[in-house]
This record gives sequence, C-alpha cells and structure tokens, in this order.
Amino acid sequence: MATAGVRIDVWLWSVRVYRTRTVAKDACRSGKVRLDGVPAKPAQKVRAGDVVVARRGQDRLTYRVVQPISKRVGAAAASECFEDLTPAEDLAPSVSSPNVPVAAERLRGEGRPTKRDRRRISKFTGR
Repeated sequence: MATAGVRIDVWLWSVRVYRTRTVAKDACRSGKVRLDGVPAKPAQKVRAGDVVVARRGQDRLTYRVVQPISKRVGAAAASECFEDLTPAEDLAPSVSSPNVPVAAERLRGEGRPTKRDRRRISKFTGR
C-alpha cells in the first residue's frame, strides 16, 4: 500500500471502477477521467483526499480517494479505499429498475426480438 501516490489508471482498476487496466488507461486518454476537476493522464498520481470523476457508459461516478492502492483487492476491501460522492442524478436509470418501463415497441431495422426481449415485452404488456 503506497502512501506517496499511485497511477490513476492503476487505482481505477484496483478499486474496480473499470474492468481492466487497459480500459482505465484508455478512459484517461480519451478524457473520461478527471482528477480534482482537471482531465487526468494515465500516469498522473492519485493521493488520499483527491476527487476522481470517471465516466462509465452513461454514468458519471464521483469518488474521494481514501487510500491509494496499487493491487487489485476484493470488492469489500476495495470499497474501503474510496468514498462514493456520486449524486443520484448522475446515474443512468437501469433497465431492471421498477420505475423505468420497458418499451414494447421495436424500432424498424432492429430485427427479430430475442427470447429475452419477448419475455420483457410480455411482462410489460401483461400477457
């Protein structure tokens, strides 16, 4: 456990924000990661107290670094290394959320519905 600082791409991978270190590095290079409000380069050091904002899909995740770690650890241990500051409005609604209806309409050109799609359509229409 380093106290001087850890590369931001390594930290994002270690605390399970991104699935692989390569994806974390690419996110930094493409401007999807900010460190204290400034776009972060992959080799930039992250220290305790820094605020990291990362875009993952439609979500905008905000974390305060509690402990910079360089080794990937279990989910329970990883959650102790950051404080989640993400406001609810920055999270995209999930399809499985009960408040978000599943569309029973298919757009032209999407092809035939899959078995999963048919089940969702049936559940939505009540058949």
